[in-house]
Amino acid sequence: MPNPKRRHSKSRSAKRRTHYKAVPSTLVECPNCSEMKLSHAACPSCGYYNGRRAVNVGDESAAA
Repeated sequence: MPNPKRRHSKSRSAKRRTHYKAVPSTLVECPNCSEMKLSHAACPSCGYYNGRRAVNVGDESAAA
């Protein structure tokens, strides 16, 4: 296997790594309650996903 003869400079390594960055999560508006939520995930406010109830969220009657 070939190995490098000389070490790469810091700037050369940094140029290669320019695209390694954190990107913010994509948020979309929930069509049911208009809150912001992660796309392709159940809404944390109302529990709906794809027009159907997916998760029970904070029911006071269920907690009593």
